[in-house]
Amino acid sequence: MCQSAAPRERTAGFTLLEVLVALSIVAVGLASIGALVASSVRGVNSIESRLPRLETARAIMAAFPDRDQLSSGLLTGETANHPWRIEVMPFAASNIGLPQSAEWIPKAIVLTISSPTGAQMKISTISIERSDRK
Repeated sequence: MCQSAAPRERTAGFTLLEVLVALSIVAVGLASIGALVASSVRGVNSIESRLPRLETARAIMAAFPDRDQLSSGLLTGETANHPWRIEVMPFAASNIGLPQSAEWIPKAIVLTISSPTGAQMKISTISIERSDRK
């Protein structure tokens, strides 16, 4: 007697191709998340390196002499292990002309702060002082 074999039932599961596609989708998702985390870490490191220089700049600008005592030239120093340099010079702009009888004279002030690692921050501002001429 010959018994016929019953048809095999399909076993539940995934094919190798389906597994590979699912793994590739997961890998792309993880790579995107990794790139996002790396970008965030770079941003945080950049902010952390700039904050000490910014706080040093605030301290220097707070201790800056009054505009009447401010003379043109170069000031240097070091605060909290950050070397700094202040350049005070007459403000020169080609598109404006100051009358000879101007009561106020603008001066350009450039503060440059270096960190111990060599990174620099430059802050430029203008101060005005009363003219001796009237």
